[in-house]
Amino acid sequence: MEDYKKTYELWKNDEYFDAESRAELAAVTDEKEIQERFYKDLEFGTGGLRGIMGFGSNRMNIYTVRRASAGFAQFLKEKYGEEEAMNRGVAVAWDSRNNSFLFAKETAATMASCGVTAYLFDVVSPTPLLSFAVRQLGCVGGVVITASHNAKEYNGYKAYDETGCQLGIEDAEAVISRVESISVTSVDPMDLEEAKKLDMVRIIGSMLIDDYIETVSGFSCDVSAETKADMKIVYTPIFGAGNTYVRRALDAAGFDRVSVVREQEAPDGNFPGLKAPNPENPDALALAIAQAEREGADLVLGTDPDSDRVGIAVRGKDGFRLFTGAETGIMILNFLIENAGTSLRSDATVVTTVVTGLMGSAIAEKHGIRYKEVLTGFKFIGDVMNRLEADPSQGSFLFGYEESYGYLTSMHARDKDAVSTSVVIANMAAFYREMGLSLIDVLEGLYKEYGFHTVKVPSYTLEGLDGAAKIKAITAGLREKGMDLMPGIDRIVDYSKGVDGLPKSDVLKYYLSDGSWMAVRPSGTEPKIKFYFSIKAEDEQGAEEKYRRLKALADELTA
Repeated sequence: MEDYKKTYELWKNDEYFDAESRAELAAVTDEKEIQERFYKDLEFGTGGLRGIMGFGSNRMNIYTVRRASAGFAQFLKEKYGEEEAMNRGVAVAWDSRNNSFLFAKETAATMASCGVTAYLFDVVSPTPLLSFAVRQLGCVGGVVITASHNAKEYNGYKAYDETGCQLGIEDAEAVISRVESISVTSVDPMDLEEAKKLDMVRIIGSMLIDDYIETVSGFSCDVSAETKADMKIVYTPIFGAGNTYVRRALDAAGFDRVSVVREQEAPDGNFPGLKAPNPENPDALALAIAQAEREGADLVLGTDPDSDRVGIAVRGKDGFRLFTGAETGIMILNFLIENAGTSLRSDATVVTTVVTGLMGSAIAEKHGIRYKEVLTGFKFIGDVMNRLEADPSQGSFLFGYEESYGYLTSMHARDKDAVSTSVVIANMAAFYREMGLSLIDVLEGLYKEYGFHTVKVPSYTLEGLDGAAKIKAITAGLREKGMDLMPGIDRIVDYSKGVDGLPKSDVLKYYLSDGSWMAVRPSGTEPKIKFYFSIKAEDEQGAEEKYRRLKALADELTA
């Protein structure tokens, strides 16, 4: 642990680092803060980098971005050969967070210096657009600068393969080994303007964005133009990248009565008024719901900073009702099946995660379609999509979703897409409106048919070195307690041992005697441990009572 002081001295004194950053460090006098910044390198994990922005080896800054880019470039050149890596290149996108464009330019300049052409967006760009761009441009990989829905202090670096899917475990481990072999002070990015002159950095123009909008707005639904035109929608990009993309896509799809929440419209990495720009949090949609009440709107949509997640609220008899991610997922699944009608293929496949909830499998079983569970992380859903595309005899892709508000309904991308999903949700609301039903009516109908299910996901933030140690202690303690954790456990599935052919993962899942389950996993992208409760009950009141008991257990374990 004392090695952090050597790293600290290097970063404080080496003139490779810019004077402004070294001055920032010189002003830090708290030893605990110095230790937090330097006790390790910011890890390039299976999803890339994510961390607090600042100067230090364990912080997100231009130097950790350069190092990650150099390692990724080295991996790509080894995998594809130097000529192919240069000719096909890497797409680079960025969201509305502070420093995102700066980090994107550093990524492109480093790729260029390593002999890999970079296709750079010069406008704020959603994560799903990056996935689409990789596929359209035929790139060998992609990078998007984002920390998704994390608090304003964070940023990140997500790496993608040639299919537009986040790196799989094997490729990610190969990149990690390359990154770890590179000294941070050895990376020398090319001057960006010089790289442009040499055609090693190319700006992605509006034509590709237009193609994306045309693709995501083309969802087919048997709904009249009049019904669509009559729908009133309030949309908030929550200060993120989605603003022009979601509004253009909805307009192209025939939904032209869309008003935006002006207070949250402009990209702003400080996310004023919010603890975190997360559509899972009710406060993130509060302004949109208030505006919808004033304007008499039917539907509220809210997307996170990189516009890969979308939350919704629907007008009901007693005001607007927020839908959970799992509820929106089962609603979309049911809608896709009903909208397809007799054209629904028997090999249609829905893919979700082991922590998403109970009802999706019941809906799939009733309609005779295929249902597959994967580990948490949309890259695992993308991997299934790639295998279905490579071998159609395995099935056809219908829908992929996570309880964390991520959905994908077509093959244009390999990551969750809030832009295309906003179009699907608007069509879904219009579809049922023609039947005289609100989305709340439809959801209640599903509960009557399949029984009441709810998914709750409390998470506990435990930051820093001490927090990481505590998270490890909690998961170790759970494994030690086993079946003695609480009454009513039927069986425990430990995914760290490998289950059903899935990669090993630090997830514990407790199946309960009443048909409910609880899962526990440390977050792979945030300093959190998350509890997932999929609760089966007679009604909402019964579910809340069960949830209170389970939540009290989670509170006790993390205290």
